[in-house]
Amino acid sequence: MTGIKQKSLDDTPSTNLTWPMRIRYFQVNAFTKNPFGGNPAGVCPLDEWLPDETLQKIAAENNLSETAFFVRNGDKFHLRWMTPTVEVDLCGHATLATVAVLFFESGYQENRVDFETRSGIVSAVRSEDRIELDFPIWLPQQCETPAALVRALGRQPEQILASSRDYLAVFKSEGDVRDLAPDITTLGKLDRIGVIATAPGSDADFVSRFFAPQAGIAEDPVTGSAHCTLIPYWAARLAKNKLFARQVSRRGGELFCRLEGNRVAIGGNAVVYERGEIEIPD
Repeated sequence: MTGIKQKSLDDTPSTNLTWPMRIRYFQVNAFTKNPFGGNPAGVCPLDEWLPDETLQKIAAENNLSETAFFVRNGDKFHLRWMTPTVEVDLCGHATLATVAVLFFESGYQENRVDFETRSGIVSAVRSEDRIELDFPIWLPQQCETPAALVRALGRQPEQILASSRDYLAVFKSEGDVRDLAPDITTLGKLDRIGVIATAPGSDADFVSRFFAPQAGIAEDPVTGSAHCTLIPYWAARLAKNKLFARQVSRRGGELFCRLEGNRVAIGGNAVVYERGEIEIPD
């Protein structure tokens, strides 16, 4: 990516205040070096915020797990993420995708970028040949096992924990996680937004899959935010703070993880797959 001459976002204003409005649009595949792997995210650079209803319509039309929208705010950027149905508080892969657009498409020269989000300040830095995100920690806690969760997963996990957002279902083997065919309708009726399934990996410290039907996502290909919970769990279980993870969805992805006190570092690669414009009618 970095060896290709890139066009600056400044070359074409991202927002034209006459109607119909055109904004620049990128699709970036995150947590992968494969242009047909990882988790695809839409990224829309804006000069100023459009109405929330318009942003949600764009996300629905893109029909990706998340579309990221960002506006520069002084030395930071205001960043928001939307699924096809709702705005979410935190999203890893669409943040990685946004940083890729800034670093590889806009001529952004700093090695660090800070975002103002609904989850506070999150940051990203260039780290070797990867981008590394600095995210909050969501500690998993003991909880009562919802019978509906076990029924929906179709097999009994070794352990079920819960974070403030998700259930964490821990299985014995990578094969158990890969073989899951959950009842998505039942998962969507639980009292947590998402369900993380995880196990030790055969060529990784751990593997995972993530299901979030309440947010309009049956299965997310690669989920950075789920690792806010996965990293502290596996760091404690394996007694190591530096971890390599795979998300074993159909598309798959790789995450280079580190526990840093009450924060997690989530590293990955990103491929800019598509560049274009979105026309928004009056």
